[in-house]
Amino acid sequence: MNRRPSSSGGARRVRCRCGRTVLRQLVGNRAALDVTADADQLTPAEAAALREPNRLDWCLRTTKAGLDLRWADCHRREAECTRPHVIDHQCTAPPAAAMPQGRRPRTTSVPEGQLTLG
Repeated sequence: MNRRPSSSGGARRVRCRCGRTVLRQLVGNRAALDVTADADQLTPAEAAALREPNRLDWCLRTTKAGLDLRWADCHRREAECTRPHVIDHQCTAPPAAAMPQGRRPRTTSVPEGQLTLG
């Protein structure tokens, strides 16, 4: 009864448009982030070297339910983190606007920006 509710069921492996296997998960309990991270496991130092202002690294924990992404706040602690880390995915697929010839763009009956129930 005293357990914190998790925001998701953990990380799931999916394939990106560019063909790479990535991990997807909602990370956080209140205002969760929809994280898409490379599935390649790195050391905390390797992940920190790849970190940029808009590319975060995540601590990867293994639980009974499977893989779980957590905020990588372990780099602020004095002791070195021993868990693997992953880094936000940067997709190399062509933009969605570059559709193959012969396909029409999908149209909707509502103005752009309006949500539809479906």
